[in-house]
Amino acid sequence: MSAEVICIGTELLLGDIVNTNAQFFGQQLASLGVPHYYQSVVGDNPERIKRALQIACDRAEILLFAGGLGPTPDDLTTATLADFFDSPLRERPEVLAEIEAKFARRGRTMSPSNRKQALFPDGAEVLPNPTGSAPGIIWQPRPGLSVLTFPGVPGEMQCMWYESAVPYLKSLGYGREIVHSRMLRFWGIGESTLAEKVRAFLDLPNPTVAPYASRGEVRLRISARAPSEAAAREAIAPIESQLRAIAGPDCFGVDDDTLASAVGRHLCALDATVAVAESCTGGGLGHALTSVPGSSAYFRGGIIAYQNAIKTELLGVAPELLARQGAVSADVAEAMAAGVRTQLGSDWAVGITGIAGPDGGTDTKPIGLVYVGLADPNGRTTSYELHLGSWRERDAIRHSSVCNALDRLRRQLLACCYPDGSVPPL
Repeated sequence: MSAEVICIGTELLLGDIVNTNAQFFGQQLASLGVPHYYQSVVGDNPERIKRALQIACDRAEILLFAGGLGPTPDDLTTATLADFFDSPLRERPEVLAEIEAKFARRGRTMSPSNRKQALFPDGAEVLPNPTGSAPGIIWQPRPGLSVLTFPGVPGEMQCMWYESAVPYLKSLGYGREIVHSRMLRFWGIGESTLAEKVRAFLDLPNPTVAPYASRGEVRLRISARAPSEAAAREAIAPIESQLRAIAGPDCFGVDDDTLASAVGRHLCALDATVAVAESCTGGGLGHALTSVPGSSAYFRGGIIAYQNAIKTELLGVAPELLARQGAVSADVAEAMAAGVRTQLGSDWAVGITGIAGPDGGTDTKPIGLVYVGLADPNGRTTSYELHLGSWRERDAIRHSSVCNALDRLRRQLLACCYPDGSVPPL
């Protein structure tokens, strides 16, 4: 038996809202060990919903619907399901009373349009909605097929899932075997290069290993099917160790780790602090570092030195250096790092300067040229030249600049924490 997710709403197709419900269902089905091979997004149109239903019924035994349970004319899920399975809709007095009571508790009068939320196909059970007005259904319209519907509001849907849907699916025999995943995260290596290095692991039956790439980061997902999460973790552990040994310092973390949290972890291990001086990233590096809870223990602060005068006045960058090399140069990036380290009294410091576009590029200094300067606790400075692509959008260049700066700092900190080159625990 397998499940299929069908999300209803024209707003999803138009990109007006992000479809986080599909992601949630995918994660939850995996945790219950329910096979799940397809997802669909359908606009608010009965005929198209029916066509998606027809396809789904031919390849899945559990259909999960999200959206289309509200009181407005474009909320069509329940009526379309009833029509598709040739079942009459009947008003449930107890459901109507509960909806009215919810409005009364909030000091509001129920609109007549809300009555449609009390209409259910014959034989359908109520899937209670403790936090909203729209209940869902749990229905077996034909032998071997279960249909569960949820409102599109994520908070309401998730509450209904945990309180009612999970017990129902467990009653069908699911949950005896689960799928648990561990995500290894990489920076500084391309997806194809990493895939080639770990090629021998990509055809494993259980655990499985699969590569992903997004915005410069590469991930390896290790997934194991097992009777319990503990057993799955035990199966994943040796595979993870081998993959991390192969990847070396390119692997910066697991699961919810970020480059910034990895930097913070190493700074804490060294009992060290960091400060930042930013030009083209406009505070993005400081934002990334302070997004990590507890970062006040190691982040001293930052200076956004966008204009040359600020680089000179606050960071001590020599005017003649700016005149000779230009603001976007290796020497200026190093001087910015050295200056902010002195000004804010940190052990380590990072300086970033570059051309994020869409204007300002030249033949010798194109859009996407970025320099990262690092200053270490001994006052030594180094710099790195990045070519992030003139075809990229401004935000993408700024994002990549921040990530590359964090990664350069991370690698230097890692070498200090583990000078023998050993693989650190994560």
